Amino acid sequence: MKSILPILTVVAAIFAIWYAFAVILNAPWAYSKAERADKTLSFSEMVSDTMAQDKPLLPAPHQVAVEIWKTTALKNVTSKRSLVYHGWITLQATALGFAFGIGLGIILAVAIVYSRVMDMSVMPWIIASQTVPILAIAPMIVVVLAAMQVDDIVAKGVISMYLSFFPVVVGMVKGLRSPDTMLLDQMKTYSASPSQAFWKLRLPASAPYLFASLKVGVAASLIGAVVAELSLSQNGGLGARLLAGSYYGQTIQIWSALLAAATLAALMVFAISAIEKVTLRRMGMAQ
Repeated sequence: MKSILPILTVVAAIFAIWYAFAVILNAPWAYSKAERADKTLSFSEMVSDTMAQDKPLLPAPHQVAVEIWKTTALKNVTSKRSLVYHGWITLQATALGFAFGIGLGIILAVAIVYSRVMDMSVMPWIIASQTVPILAIAPMIVVVLAAMQVDDIVAKGVISMYLSFFPVVVGMVKGLRSPDTMLLDQMKTYSASPSQAFWKLRLPASAPYLFASLKVGVAASLIGAVVAELSLSQNGGLGARLLAGSYYGQTIQIWSALLAAATLAALMVFAISAIEKVTLRRMGMAQ
């Protein structure tokens, strides 16, 4: 109970702040409607109005909860109005981009650790690549891949990979370089080849760093997938849901899609954490 209480306190504080800002931001519209109708609103009437507006500037938590319930439990999962349907599309692009990012990140990390030329020449460009806004390059990637007749899901995966590979590279480079010099020298005294030193020492030592970077990478991969769907919205996805909501001023729809994306990211991070515990336990690195 003691461990749950701080979490509940933080959650309660977030909801209280959310409700407070919903009242503050939606109040001008409530007063504007009352003024046009020659009415005078009391404070309680104003608060009640801000909690039930169709297109509020900031929807209240219960409005978002109702929208999520309607678009999940009350909709067929194959319906294009279902958040489950759009979440599945986003999950596919995220998983593909994450797989691309893991592969590219590990390959680059190994090359950087074992080649000084790669370390000095490629690593700065990898870092510089993350300074380019994904919103700026996503449309260009979409146009180029469309001209090459690449499938939309692959195009989304490439954009998703752009964000997810970086933390994998950084984490793996740190992990592969983490073994102590004494251990590396000991491998040399055993006449171990570079490949043996890699598989027996460097790679196992990098496991904790890899899983830490994967948790960051999977969240970044989801962001990339959602951004990609802003340019490739015809097939659906949470990004397409956000875009449609912004077109028609459906702020409740926008917030429900945002929370759905956050929930999806949290579930993927928890899944990686579960795999991490099992893997490190079998490697003798965790209890």
